[in-house]
Amino acid sequence: MGLIHLELFATLDLVAQAPGGPEEDPIGFAFGGWQAPLLDEVAGAQVQAAYEGTDALLLGRRTYDVFAAYWPHQEGGQDDDIATLFNRVPKYVASRGTPDLSWAGSTQLGPDLVAAVREVRDRHEDVKVVGSLNLVQTLLREKLFDRLDLWVHPVVLGTGKKVFDGGAVPSNLTLLEPPVASPRGSVFLRYGLAEGVPATGDMSAPDRGV
Repeated sequence: MGLIHLELFATLDLVAQAPGGPEEDPIGFAFGGWQAPLLDEVAGAQVQAAYEGTDALLLGRRTYDVFAAYWPHQEGGQDDDIATLFNRVPKYVASRGTPDLSWAGSTQLGPDLVAAVREVRDRHEDVKVVGSLNLVQTLLREKLFDRLDLWVHPVVLGTGKKVFDGGAVPSNLTLLEPPVASPRGSVFLRYGLAEGVPATGDMSAPDRGV
């Protein structure tokens, strides 16, 4: 059985809608592309390193359409490494509709999304879920992920779809490595899903650890 890794870019108020450009998810959202002014070499290196070893992409319909229109035309450019990887590996699309699957290696998942994702995880070693917030909500709710890579950026939008909107259930996570901060203030956090649910305690108890 392989691992499912969620790759998400979020603001300080955990908005993760349309970080890459206005065309990603424009309905009712005026800040598409909010991530671009905050990118720097450190953040770019972290993003590229996160995809090393990826052997499949798991995408929601909207993210898939954006990627399929962009990445097939980027080989040989400044993002050649990621373009070559994305174009080579299998792409699995979660959609209730009929997406255009002309991007090489693309397959639509069946109607039982949870079962289909489990089959993908059994088939591959390192499955990346990029963006795809509606799909992420399902995976969070089902605890059907193994690692969460979260890039938190120093901006507050006050509007937009959030990482944990409507999909979170009580969960424990473990920080897998020290956070990395970029010169422009973005912070990279890598968490692994842990067992159990959050514990509670009394701050006035003598063993509270302070």
